[in-house]
Amino acid sequence: MIWQIRGQALPIKRTLLMGILNVTPDSFSDGGLYLSPDDALRQAEKLIEEGADILDIGGESTRPGGRSAVDSKEEITRVIPVIELVRKRFEVPISVDTTKSEVAEAAIDAGAEIINDISGLRFDERIASVTAKYRTGLLLMHSRGKFEALHSLQPVPDIMADIRTDFRRAIDKAQSAGVQSDAIALDIGIGFGKSFEQNLTLIKHVGQLINEFPNYPFAIGVSRKSFIGKVFEDASANERLEGSLAAAAIAAYNGVSIVRAHDIKETSAVLKMVDAICGES
Repeated sequence: MIWQIRGQALPIKRTLLMGILNVTPDSFSDGGLYLSPDDALRQAEKLIEEGADILDIGGESTRPGGRSAVDSKEEITRVIPVIELVRKRFEVPISVDTTKSEVAEAAIDAGAEIINDISGLRFDERIASVTAKYRTGLLLMHSRGKFEALHSLQPVPDIMADIRTDFRRAIDKAQSAGVQSDAIALDIGIGFGKSFEQNLTLIKHVGQLINEFPNYPFAIGVSRKSFIGKVFEDASANERLEGSLAAAAIAAYNGVSIVRAHDIKETSAVLKMVDAICGES
């Protein structure tokens, strides 16, 4: 399998690592740490040295209990200088984590090759047209509700069915706008509109969804999320490393192709072992 992004095809011969770089004041785990472009560049270098295959740069927090959405101008002000600096220094593929087509287009002009839309084209379907125009990769995530309610809706009775339906909708919308199938990847959206129990079930049974959408790479983001804190008796975000690694390992074992993470060095080592085991006949 390959993931066709702007200018290249990413071969998926092992589990790929997407390093998280939030240039926000309020992200749940690292908000405020990389607000200056120079600080963000140093963190980007660290993530790459530790094994990140992709850098995912975001300028708007979607944490539980977070602030309201920021406008496109502010988001562009946060992410574009960082993308430009990273592109000048490194060849690593860059993903922009945004739900806004204006931000996505500005990021592509600055050097990004992937659009990571946590709304799955629900908030701004023009992202599909931007993807098709520039032939970028498109990561479509399952989520529910408007921006302010991404984490507060009551869970649906059958989360697997809801994800299936939403993936079909998002894929159809993307393809109708001219996005090629090999440019699309899917993310089940751990923590977004799911109960604690549903998050655990999805990681355990993600292989069922992968089998139903076999032509698309699957990504997952479990790093430091609140469901892990609940397992470890309300551990803070920075005390969830072991749980994050366990969840990433199980997801990769069950067929996920791309893992989005904060702790790249540790996650890279775990995934290397998982890939070695899964590669044995």
